Amino acid sequence: MGTWSVDAFGNDYAQDWAEDLHETGNLDAVEDTLNTALDTPGELDAPFGAEALVAIEVLARLQGKGGPRSEDSASVDEWVEARKPKAKPRADLADKAARALERILSEESELRALWEESEHYEAWRASVEDLRARL
Repeated sequence: MGTWSVDAFGNDYAQDWAEDLHETGNLDAVEDTLNTALDTPGELDAPFGAEALVAIEVLARLQGKGGPRSEDSASVDEWVEARKPKAKPRADLADKAARALERILSEESELRALWEESEHYEAWRASVEDLRARL
């Protein structure tokens, strides 16, 4: 995985997911991504964790609690702005997002394990905790 930032948007999986988001006009992609993160048995593979973080950012941004905007977040920000007045995340999606964050930070998360091996683990974890606080 190409990674250049500790935030949810700074990797290839996130960018690919964000591009695919533009093919849908509702929150189905977000829900499907959260379901995958929650329902995958055993260890949560890094791509599923990275995609779930971006899906959770979509929910936070739809609630007006988005993190910093950047070139990396531009695709998601554009999608959210086009739907913000109409799309309100359902309560069950917020619950799924919270549970997905727990799984991403757990011992059963390949993404967490990969970051833990890097010198940027604390910054990545802080970024995920910030997302949790904004949710």
